[in-house]
Amino acid sequence: MTPWNQVTIIGVGLIGGSLGLALKATRLARKVVGVGHRQASLDEALARGAVDTASLDPAAGVQGSDLVVLATPVGNFGDLMARIGPALAPRTVIIDVGSTKAQVVAQLEPLSPPSCTFVGCHPIAGSEQRGVAVARADLFRGATCVVTPTAATPPEAVARVSRMWECLGMTVRVLSPADHDRLLAEVSHLPHVVASTLVRVITADAEPLFGPGWADTTRIASGDPTLWRDILLSNADEVAAALERFEVTLAAFRSALSRRDAARLEALLAESKARRDKLVKRNNGP
Repeated sequence: MTPWNQVTIIGVGLIGGSLGLALKATRLARKVVGVGHRQASLDEALARGAVDTASLDPAAGVQGSDLVVLATPVGNFGDLMARIGPALAPRTVIIDVGSTKAQVVAQLEPLSPPSCTFVGCHPIAGSEQRGVAVARADLFRGATCVVTPTAATPPEAVARVSRMWECLGMTVRVLSPADHDRLLAEVSHLPHVVASTLVRVITADAEPLFGPGWADTTRIASGDPTLWRDILLSNADEVAAALERFEVTLAAFRSALSRRDAARLEALLAESKARRDKLVKRNNGP
């Protein structure tokens, strides 16, 4: 694809920093500008080569860019768009990398200048770690990116953004914002709530005894609380619905245990094992 002339990434942490590194490694951007609210983080992004220049001022940072990436917590998007809107060049494409889409798209599409285009994106990559120190150029390789256009999104913008993610090694899926949020509530947002709950219910006496299983199961609970607060609140209805379904299945386990129903308990465990094994094999290949 034709490289972007200049890309501004607002929020140069794990995802933003990795995107900067990946765009530079693949030569998909002639220049990458980083925007943040802490000079120390921007200096680190510069030192790691994730960006070419940096600014503490979002409006100054987007000047001259043909692609702007919002890579902060989703709760900051509205304020950022209001600040950068007057400084955006005509025909600038704005994308985000947030984990929820319906509320984000509904908020940002009207705030985008008429001459610019907003395209919702969610690269499903990353980890519980944070900061540009753990960013890497291959973070997106082999992962999936969901692109969430609406009827107002120009097809050529969707095609160019999708091609960019594909050039970074991602498989692109196009979904509506609502479908994205419903599905991600099940495979991302609910697991985070469950992991956080498992950490909260462990007793002090049990703390010295946890092993790899507990650590693996609760790993994502170490994610940034502010980031995840905004994610959960912006998809509250779908996460609540997923929690209700989870509670029904949890009740089935509780019932089997209270009745000492070995057959039912084994059946529940076997069903879960079979489905997980099938999903992992399908997604990871043989």
